[in-house]
Amino acid sequence: MAEGDSSQEKTEEATPRKLDKARDEGQIPRSRDLTTSAILLAGTIGLAIFGEFIATRLAAILRYNFAFEREVVYDTNAMITHLAASFYDGLIALVPLFAILLIASIVGPTALGGWLMSAKAMAPKMSRMDPAAGLKRMFGFKALVELGKALGKVLVILFLAIALLVSLQHEMLALASLEVVPGIIRSMEISAWAAIALSASTLIIAAIDVPFQIFEHAKKLKMSMQDIKDEHKDTEGKPEVKGRIRQLQREMSNNRQLADVPDADVVITNPTHYSVALKYDPENMNTPILLAKGGDHLALKIREIAKAHDVEIIESPMLARAIFHTTEVESEVPGGLYVAVAQVLAYVFQLRNFRKGKGDKPQYPNNVTVPTDMRYD
Repeated sequence: MAEGDSSQEKTEEATPRKLDKARDEGQIPRSRDLTTSAILLAGTIGLAIFGEFIATRLAAILRYNFAFEREVVYDTNAMITHLAASFYDGLIALVPLFAILLIASIVGPTALGGWLMSAKAMAPKMSRMDPAAGLKRMFGFKALVELGKALGKVLVILFLAIALLVSLQHEMLALASLEVVPGIIRSMEISAWAAIALSASTLIIAAIDVPFQIFEHAKKLKMSMQDIKDEHKDTEGKPEVKGRIRQLQREMSNNRQLADVPDADVVITNPTHYSVALKYDPENMNTPILLAKGGDHLALKIREIAKAHDVEIIESPMLARAIFHTTEVESEVPGGLYVAVAQVLAYVFQLRNFRKGKGDKPQYPNNVTVPTDMRYD
């Protein structure tokens, strides 16, 4: 391949077929930072909303387990009873928070790239077990990018944490002047809002990471002009495959035509190069219908079948060529050929009656005329 061949440079956007194939293989843009932000933010908001409910239930569990009657000490089943009751109450206390975290863990990953279940993505790959490939991932350019992203996250969160502490310093110092219970409640409120603010700060990182992941995904799937040509070849089919398909289609069409030849009223021939089989039922048809047509080998086959089924064969080279070139199979004969075809069919029907002992022997129509504009040499 020539050096610098531009057809091999991956400069083109991925085609819809390439995108669909990548999706089937589990290759879609994903942002771990977006998932982390969703779970952190949902968790802290859930704690702020249900924190009092959770604390109340947990306090009740502690009271239940540390305050009991003297008789319970001698009950061998008391421990099991207390454990079961405590487990049930603890589960009830944490279910709302767990439900919020479950929803966030589903929405976060699917927000970018959508929902996807791919068996190919879950299938084990031996290439992932290659130590050389693992070292390359650890010390490659992508690893450096990930390290830079991690340091950026630390700096962003550190800066926002310091800014948050500075903004809340007066409220935190004011806790010293409050009574114990109100002070604890107020400190919990400050902690909850600080946790929500810090969790929300991760959205800044996600807002940077999401476009980056989309860009990386699109870059990874870029195609060269040669790739697009190859895909087009595979989609449309290789020339030899398409040729074979067309051949099979022709054979199927020819077989259907040949099966209809026994039903024809007459076969008009060239006499050697063309054969056309016509049928006309005056009670059910307005005009004659072309049942089959063919040239050379197929024309010979039509004549053989017609002869085997006693279908009349008429030699009329000019009319045979005209019908062959102007009429499709299972279509009506063009209006310009009505007169010529009528002459031939009249002869065939009269000949059929003569053979049954009805009427005189008809004369072969030597004056069959075809319009000038429908003549083919």
